[in-house]
Amino acid sequence: MPVEIDESWLDDALERHRQIEKRQAEFAGAAARLEVTVRSADGWVEVRVTAAGDITGIRFTREARGDKLASSVLEAVTAAVDGARWARDKLWRDVFSEFPSLKGVLRGQHDR
Repeated sequence: MPVEIDESWLDDALERHRQIEKRQAEFAGAAARLEVTVRSADGWVEVRVTAAGDITGIRFTREARGDKLASSVLEAVTAAVDGARWARDKLWRDVFSEFPSLKGVLRGQHDR
């Protein structure tokens, strides 16, 4: 028994795939450009990080001195990573919010 192929569904799926690839490239570019700045709780260290997770700058205030500097840097860098994750997640929602869920497609429940 021959298998019936729904050409229009395949065309739609290919177009959705192309749109997703385009959006992924836009997302990667935007994540590389979007920066978040965080400070340690004591205010001694400021870290700039992109939404892609790249640290682009670290600044120390005049008050930054003594043995507590290392823990302050670690705190600020950890906060920067959290900030990057937050920015990336928000950007993802902004870029991909208009795309429908693939749950039905993955279960074989596509529109004909």
